[in-house]
Amino acid sequence: MNAGKTERKQPSELRRGWTTGTCASAAAKAAYEALLTGAFPDPVEVSLPKGERPAFALAREELGERFARAGIVKDAGDDPDVTHGALVIATIREGAAGSGVSFRAGEGVGTVTLAGLPVPPGEPAINPVPREMIRKAIAEVAERFGASGDVEVEISIPGGEEIARRTMNPRLGILGGLSILGTTGIVRPFSCAAWIASIHRGVDVARAAGLVHVVGATGSTSEAAALARHPHLSEMACLDMGDFAGGLLKYLRAHPLPRLTMAGGFAKFVKLAQGALDLHSARSQVDFEDLAGIMADAGASPALVDAARHANTAKEVLDRASTEGIDVAACVARAAKTQIRAVLRAAAIDVEVLLVDRAGSVVAHEPFDADTHA
Repeated sequence: MNAGKTERKQPSELRRGWTTGTCASAAAKAAYEALLTGAFPDPVEVSLPKGERPAFALAREELGERFARAGIVKDAGDDPDVTHGALVIATIREGAAGSGVSFRAGEGVGTVTLAGLPVPPGEPAINPVPREMIRKAIAEVAERFGASGDVEVEISIPGGEEIARRTMNPRLGILGGLSILGTTGIVRPFSCAAWIASIHRGVDVARAAGLVHVVGATGSTSEAAALARHPHLSEMACLDMGDFAGGLLKYLRAHPLPRLTMAGGFAKFVKLAQGALDLHSARSQVDFEDLAGIMADAGASPALVDAARHANTAKEVLDRASTEGIDVAACVARAAKTQIRAVLRAAAIDVEVLLVDRAGSVVAHEPFDADTHA
């Protein structure tokens, strides 16, 4: 360990948190009880899908004429969640007799505008599991106090529209703010599940919109390079793949689209070419022995091959290869396409691979099969 560095917590020490759906259901439960009784339960207990019953302190209480409002500050635990610390507010109003529970998007909560998501266009971006959690919370209160349970539930997150700009929501056609998410009610620290789920929803939206070509890029620089090559593509076609190549490719295997451009940096695609499907530096590493073999196949000198074997970074290998006129990037692009096709199996998807340097220049291009056969 380097002097002065703080030892990183082991995964077993990481603190779990709560989804926006859990916070919304707890806030709705507290607000409905206050609407019926004039008193807010604090803390308020809520039931999760797997039976756990955590309790939450209220951060906001407001009782007005024919409405009650409660707020809970989201605690995402040790997960790097953009909504950590956000105030999730539920406003409850009595609904028409027999109406059940209806939902409205308040400030900072988005509205669905495109098909392909779990809720239809025109509806608040409150996913099915959070909706069911809220309905259950309302039903518990209604049963306890002999009420109808016919209510309008408005969920809001102040500042949510700004936060949503750092998510995939705009690309998915969710406008005006965040989504209320969650399947278990619990945020697992450093879980990849939420990001991969967003990738899947991006594929669903693209398919529902009839798109025939999508882009999976590891970051904004490689995405920009792909769009420069294909300027006809809309933002909806850009799937925020990040490091989760496997999450994208496996879903496309089951839900194919005709054309896929995969774009990324040299080092990440070296790992993809070597069979890694999670490209994060903490979860996969470049095999320099294998990279040296690629250099040898590309015609590099024995000295350059040996230098690749002992290199510190993939970029070092790329830079040295460039000085000697060895197109190792093209070799990596071909190998990456082979691995991509192996994951896609028999799915009818034509694949293009772009390797992009840090300045945004394309250093290798493995074209669509249809282009090479034209």
